[in-house]
Amino acid sequence: MKKHKIVMLMCALLVISIITTGCGKEVEIKNGSKVAVSLKDDKFSATEYYNKIKESNISTLVDMIDESILNKMYKDKDTKEEDEAVQKQIDQIKSYYGKNEDTYKSVIKQYFGVDSEKELETKLRLEYKRNQAVKEYITKNLKDSEIKKYYEDNITGDVKASHILISINAKDDATEEEKEKAEKKAEKTAKKVIEELNNGKDFAKLAKKYSNDDATKSNGGDLGYFQPSDMTEAFAEAVKNLNIKEYTKEPVKTEYGYHIILKTGEKEKAKLKDVKSTIKEKLTTKKMEESSTIYYETLMAIREENKIKWNDSTLKKAYNNYMNELIKNASSNNNSNN
Repeated sequence: MKKHKIVMLMCALLVISIITTGCGKEVEIKNGSKVAVSLKDDKFSATEYYNKIKESNISTLVDMIDESILNKMYKDKDTKEEDEAVQKQIDQIKSYYGKNEDTYKSVIKQYFGVDSEKELETKLRLEYKRNQAVKEYITKNLKDSEIKKYYEDNITGDVKASHILISINAKDDATEEEKEKAEKKAEKTAKKVIEELNNGKDFAKLAKKYSNDDATKSNGGDLGYFQPSDMTEAFAEAVKNLNIKEYTKEPVKTEYGYHIILKTGEKEKAKLKDVKSTIKEKLTTKKMEESSTIYYETLMAIREENKIKWNDSTLKKAYNNYMNELIKNASSNNNSNN
């Protein structure tokens, strides 16, 4: 009976050994490395394969590194916003290319380097987390002096104002001559409104008569209370420089057209502690908009913070070359767009 049990045990161990080793093929060694694939008269080791692809496939390794870092960083975060953002991107791609399956697969392969929608989702989730991590890193590393300067230069008490907007009525496909003509006409109308104000006409009545801002013209152009920094730069500067009950003596041009602005009230400036989080958001957005390379530079900094260590000098060189190329391309694209 004992002999029978020993034979059964040995058989079981043999079966486990076969399953685990694949009859020895998976652990076959060549030059100290596991054999990845064999031919009739040759064998290719995993090391040989690794040495061939490690430089050309560095982006795949970088994705693996970032997935490890970011999945741990956000493991306890609610993914609702991420889910919605990723699905929205997938739906947008499908709306353009999804009607034809072959075209859809070709597009996601060309632009995202993936073969399926599941892989696309994984890629988009990684990019979402990267963007989130970059913003948080920049915000975390803002200097107190930067925050204080922004507060002193840009934050005022909420102001109340009314405006009369004279739009530049030119079609998108208009010629430069037609656009210039429409702009001069709008400016002339705006100056006419100011003349009428100078002659004592009521601002609210002129807003109802001339303004192209449908949201405010019916109530005399009243914008209510707002932070000047929430407005376009030209509008913000104009309203900050007005006294209460004073209007702009020259039309203020923005991307919306020409404005005549009347300042009607101003509140006491908020304390720094009460607007600090808002200032941080604005400074972070400003930094990201003004620097085309900060995204990649920040990701490199995040990896360094997570103590990235390269045990292969060729891989380290490939990584540095890859990141330098991304930074160079981002800078070049920004220069060509300006």
